[in-house]
Amino acid sequence: MTKTILRALAGETLAVPPIWMMRQAGRYLPEYRATRARAGDFLSLCYTPELAAEVTLQPIRRYGFDAAILFADILLVPQALGAELWFETGEGPRLSTVTTPAELAALKPAAAVHDHLAPVYETVRILARELPREVTLIGFAGAPWTVATYMIAGRGTPDQAPAHRLLREDRATFAALIDLITEATVEYLSAQVAAGAEVVKLFDSWAGSLAGQDFEDFAVAPARRIIAALKERHPGLPVIAFPREAGERYAGFARATGADCVALDQSVDAGWAARHVQCDGCVQGNLDPALLVSGGEDLVREARRIVRAFSGGPHIFNLGHGITPDADPENVTRMIAAVRQAGGADV
Repeated sequence: MTKTILRALAGETLAVPPIWMMRQAGRYLPEYRATRARAGDFLSLCYTPELAAEVTLQPIRRYGFDAAILFADILLVPQALGAELWFETGEGPRLSTVTTPAELAALKPAAAVHDHLAPVYETVRILARELPREVTLIGFAGAPWTVATYMIAGRGTPDQAPAHRLLREDRATFAALIDLITEATVEYLSAQVAAGAEVVKLFDSWAGSLAGQDFEDFAVAPARRIIAALKERHPGLPVIAFPREAGERYAGFARATGADCVALDQSVDAGWAARHVQCDGCVQGNLDPALLVSGGEDLVREARRIVRAFSGGPHIFNLGHGITPDADPENVTRMIAAVRQAGGADV
């Protein structure tokens, strides 16, 4: 039987939606923290295939999710292009910046990323062998706008102001950086598929800060280019797009980009999304991650409400963003039971 996530992505309405979580391999799990300690640092964990595969498998063993998502980081692509990347303890990632034509010219061409990213592809090959047969393997990358915001600022920012400033003051350099990231993302995701990924997902975590034509030019257009190129290389490949905080612009995003599924953040009402987004195909989402911290009846009630709201079309149950480090692992178990009971499954 075809895997449930692949069935949903193909447009099938299932009584019980398949389930996985963004950041399901992460700091909320004690087994992840133990493996992370073995690795020594975050980047070593990403680039050690046996350990990256292990943390990808941990939530599958614990919860029986319907999909595993490759453990990696969206900033490995900038590093593969030649940017310096390091992590400050307690503060997050830092990168050398790209804000001038000279700094852009110093980066490597898109086709040169594979040697650096070879350990990631090996992680995918390990997972393709070791995952249970019913579990779908999802590869991923950051979308060009989101990756560019980090490369321009050298770090995460609350409002992506450095990227917006470069866009205004030197649109040609900004657009050229987007083009380079777009081409590199096609190379990266295509290699993940060749190694065994069955689905890929584009995370545009900061799409919501783009407005007007900039949203069309730097969220929609790069996603469309990436998806078209991937489907040309890998016919039938399902692609999930996540233009986080797109609001009403979620409507029509699948049609505009060619995505098979649109992932929704928790700010979007599931009833509205069922009418305006699910009409174009599969949707993914969109439980508030905070409910996996607080738990209780609110968690159960909201999980069931989302399942009911999307019950008329193809749906993959997920969070509206990644699970947070302070989430209670027992609440994940409660969430899964609520989703499956709402769909009429025996738990």
